[in-house]
Amino acid sequence: MSKNDEWDQIRRVKARHEADLLRKRNVVGVGVGRREVGGEMTDQPCLVVMVEKKVPLEELTPEDRVPSELEGVCVDVQVVGRIKAL
Repeated sequence: MSKNDEWDQIRRVKARHEADLLRKRNVVGVGVGRREVGGEMTDQPCLVVMVEKKVPLEELTPEDRVPSELEGVCVDVQVVGRIKAL
């Protein structure tokens, strides 16, 4: 699969799952980007789920847990803080 095809696939997965992901506790946004590991961006394209803060897994109900993968696409949870419109 070419890089363009990979990005297109991630966009399609985002479109199918964005509404459900946004209903989860603490999720403030969903996008397409690169995976972050140890505070550093990698070259791996992924579906990015943005949260206000990281919450321990055991404090989340099963419905509020963000999967690590959707339809074969890597999902990366990234902390962005509170998002406000001015």
